[in-house]
Amino acid sequence: MEKDTIQPDSTRLMQLLREIISFKTVAPPGSSYEEIVDWLAPIFQSMGFAVEKIAMPEDVFAAKCSDGRLEGGRFNLRASLSAGAEKTLVIYAHLDVVPAEGEWEGDPFQLLEKNGRVYGRGVSDCKGSVAALIAALEALLERGRPKYNLSVLLTTDEEVGGYSGLCYLTDIGQVKGDVMLCMDGFSDDVVIGSNGIITWEARVRGRSAHSGSSFLGVNAVERAIPVMQAIMDLKAQVQSRRSAVPASSALEAVGKKNLMPILNITMISGGIKENIVPDSCVLRGDRRVIPEESMDEAMAEIERALSPFKDRLDLKFYPGYPPMSVNPDHPWVSEVRGAVKRGMGFLPRLSGAQGSLDQAYATEKTGIPTCVFGVGRQLESNIHGDNENARVTDLIGFSRFLIELIRA
Repeated sequence: MEKDTIQPDSTRLMQLLREIISFKTVAPPGSSYEEIVDWLAPIFQSMGFAVEKIAMPEDVFAAKCSDGRLEGGRFNLRASLSAGAEKTLVIYAHLDVVPAEGEWEGDPFQLLEKNGRVYGRGVSDCKGSVAALIAALEALLERGRPKYNLSVLLTTDEEVGGYSGLCYLTDIGQVKGDVMLCMDGFSDDVVIGSNGIITWEARVRGRSAHSGSSFLGVNAVERAIPVMQAIMDLKAQVQSRRSAVPASSALEAVGKKNLMPILNITMISGGIKENIVPDSCVLRGDRRVIPEESMDEAMAEIERALSPFKDRLDLKFYPGYPPMSVNPDHPWVSEVRGAVKRGMGFLPRLSGAQGSLDQAYATEKTGIPTCVFGVGRQLESNIHGDNENARVTDLIGFSRFLIELIRA
């Protein structure tokens, strides 16, 4: 016997999205988190959820969050619903957005609907998913109970690689469940893997002098040239490797069939004036680590490549989110794909994220099987750019997908 069709209220969905977009939860500074959490909490309470506003203690924030651009308190929302089920589904999204710069057709914090799309900062990354989730839960809970106990986590500072959101909740034991859906993704593919990230800094030392007598000094910028060449030689080795995890549909379209590790030099700074021999040159970059690699070995590999220059440089690493992968044959993966098929009308392919996700930290620490799927299209939604957008049909379809995933 076929299940009755449950549809989200599309008008309500757009109303929710309009309200959620209006909160300027821009990170940095991330100073408006308490306002949006206080607005969301009664919505979940009205659906029978037990709601907890989780504030990060100031001493923990000071110890773990060194980014001086961040201001205000860090507030996360955990909403829990017991359905008397055997298993618990954790649903995660972040509430912060990147700054809204560039040329926008309208106010980026006022939802604009035009030609079948909605525009606004966060509509795809990932406030649209939050609005679709609420609309799905409201429609579903009017008709009965879900097949899972639910734990909804809405968090902070994902856009600045911060600890105060999902990572903090993981470490204080708030991420508990049997399976997990991260809504910080696209509607192109179901993501089952992601790269880890390490940022690195190599400070090359020299000795300053008047440039007219440069032979009396040691030019740190010139000393950095062979260091950069060593990094570039290693880059060629690193980027010849491939993961078993497929690349996204968007990357496959440009010839990348699998996730690949990356090594970049992204910043160079040295010297203070044209007629002074520079005594320091700082190189910075990042290393993207595929699931088959270890973070420790990736750092050790860079250390070995730069070991001939250890008399002239100081090398530091700042490990970020780890890599993540889920067995593509896991039943949860099949369940998510099936719900997409029923709710959105297509069977999504499986892929990995070339970037890094805070969700990987939770997956690594808890071992909860996780799929990543959200609102937006990688090549057309202009996430992080001006006029960020999403298809209206994707928003409604994503809400239907959530209903199909959660319903008994």
